[in-house]
Amino acid sequence: MSKFKQKGKRTVPNPPSGSLSDIVFMLLFFFMVTTTMRETESKVQVKLPEASEIAKLERKDLTSYINIGTPTRNLQAQFGTESRIQLNDSFKTTAEIRDFIAAERDAMSEADRSFMTVAIKADENTRMGIVTDVKQELRKCSALKIMYTARKPADK
Repeated sequence: MSKFKQKGKRTVPNPPSGSLSDIVFMLLFFFMVTTTMRETESKVQVKLPEASEIAKLERKDLTSYINIGTPTRNLQAQFGTESRIQLNDSFKTTAEIRDFIAAERDAMSEADRSFMTVAIKADENTRMGIVTDVKQELRKCSALKIMYTARKPADK
């Protein structure tokens, strides 16, 4: 006969859930710190033209974007359907490009200013006259590194 008698079936104890909230908050904090929010809201519709050669930017933090295209549908009643220039979060004229470039340069460190690139995101149906006017203003403020944003050609 045995001295030890088993009384009923044994159950597996539940894992401790005391530290579960700590783990959830650590993950939440991690994603809050590492996530970058979109800096500007696109107010123009841009369908990028196709390009035969595409090169990827090495440092996007040194790039300033100029969007050119027709306003989005909810803004067409206010601004019309003609192509407009968007700098940061507002529509501007070509005369205001100099102030935009000066502000972007001032936000950069002294060592990075010479590597500043201006990326023009123009809709494929935008008239070249507007793009030429933007390029002329960029020349006047010595922003000579210009890049055109394009998409890869569709495979046929």
